[in-house]
Amino acid sequence: MPLRPIPTATPSVPLLTGVLCFVILVVSTQQTVVLPLTSIIGRQLDADATAVGWTLTAGFLSAAVATPVAGRTADLRRKRSVLLAVLSIVLAGSLLAALTESLPLLVVARVLQGVSFAAFPVCLAILRAELPAARLTSAMGLLSGTLGFGGAVGMVLIGLVVPPDADYRRAFWLATGLTVVAIAGVVVAVPARANPVRGRVDWTGAVLLGAGLVLILLPLSEGGGWGWFSPATLGSAAAGVVVLAGWFVFERRVDQPLVPSSMLTHRPVVCTHAAGVFIGAGMFVNITAVTYFVQTDRAAAGYGFDATPMHTGLLYILPGASVGVVVSMCSGVLIHRFGARAVMSGAGVLGVVGFCTLMFVHDTTWQVIAASMVTSAFTNLGYAVMPALLVAEVGPDLTGVANSVNSIARTVGSSVASALLATMLAASVASRASGTSPTAGGPAPAGVWVYTAAFGFGAVCAVVATVCVFVGTARRHGPEIDGRPQSASRASMSRADSAVLGSHSTS
Repeated sequence: MPLRPIPTATPSVPLLTGVLCFVILVVSTQQTVVLPLTSIIGRQLDADATAVGWTLTAGFLSAAVATPVAGRTADLRRKRSVLLAVLSIVLAGSLLAALTESLPLLVVARVLQGVSFAAFPVCLAILRAELPAARLTSAMGLLSGTLGFGGAVGMVLIGLVVPPDADYRRAFWLATGLTVVAIAGVVVAVPARANPVRGRVDWTGAVLLGAGLVLILLPLSEGGGWGWFSPATLGSAAAGVVVLAGWFVFERRVDQPLVPSSMLTHRPVVCTHAAGVFIGAGMFVNITAVTYFVQTDRAAAGYGFDATPMHTGLLYILPGASVGVVVSMCSGVLIHRFGARAVMSGAGVLGVVGFCTLMFVHDTTWQVIAASMVTSAFTNLGYAVMPALLVAEVGPDLTGVANSVNSIARTVGSSVASALLATMLAASVASRASGTSPTAGGPAPAGVWVYTAAFGFGAVCAVVATVCVFVGTARRHGPEIDGRPQSASRASMSRADSAVLGSHSTS
């Protein structure tokens, strides 16, 4: 006999959406809290760059393990309980990071904070379960856009809270306070509704998937230090491929898999995940490459603006984050009116224009700010499109896990972009250092070609992500997912498709 939901009052749509967007803002802050602080952490803890780098790597690896488990659990259990559990783990990590002066314990804290990545698919599953069909697309667009611009907002906040000579732990106290507010908001706004779907979490599949993803992401994060063709890098990557292949075979043979294998073979879903890889890479390039570029000493390198972390956040990152807010608020209306294909096409054009401008026109502050604002519009629109595509193709009982896989895809994209940028920076610095005398302030700066290539890579990501969406939404009938035939054309989310989504999301 199916489980009856506990009677609860209908939630206020604006309140629920606002609270979940704040949760995602907190999640984004957790993801970027260490990025502008690596040099400060290294100096205050007397640790080298490689050791401090583990504070970034630990979060990515933790996210790879936790995200699919939390997404699938949200599909089967009380969604509010799952979200509160995720935020409680994140709160423990933030407190540990704020209290400790030990680098190993800081890495442990970052493992706990990395669980924050799992909140995004859980929040999307809550929206689909609680909101009326007419409000779903707009709310998903706003939530996804918040994930896109939240990282930039986090960097601005960190720049304000932690000046160059301040204790880095201020940032983690900020993260602690924000997480407490998010937990309180979830308790107030999210209904404690029992999940009518029965099932169990495939823990064996979760372990295999987590191990495979860790083995793949680890060499991407540490390959620069290990050597890209070292036995450790190649061995870890090869082992990751073998484990993921074994996981895929295993998932095809169990009754209740963590991720249904058909979800990994159905063209619209696979193409959406592929688009997520490239949009995640584009977002990383936009935020990180611009940050490094503007902080470069112009006198030593011939480019850059000598920006401090605080000036970087306020002057160069905040305008793009502001554009992200506006774009996110409009994304649902745009998707409903024009369809996801058209919106992704517009986003792709914006990405190409923004990144190409950064490639060739970056001599003045206003040029970099304007171009970064355009690329921010690309990433936020792209983030808003992907949940709409997935919701149109999977049932309500697979919303969490589908968006979990998409979150992992974006993480992989960011990791690849990070590895490419780090490798090019290291190669350029080494080349210039060997050919010139050291500068008074430290090692020779990287050549401008590194950033030109990075922005060019961002433009390619914008094009490929758009192509993936078009290939995935080509009009044909695909295979079944969870026993229901799916039409890839439904993912275009046009006016007529909105009605289909409405009936599908309330089934």
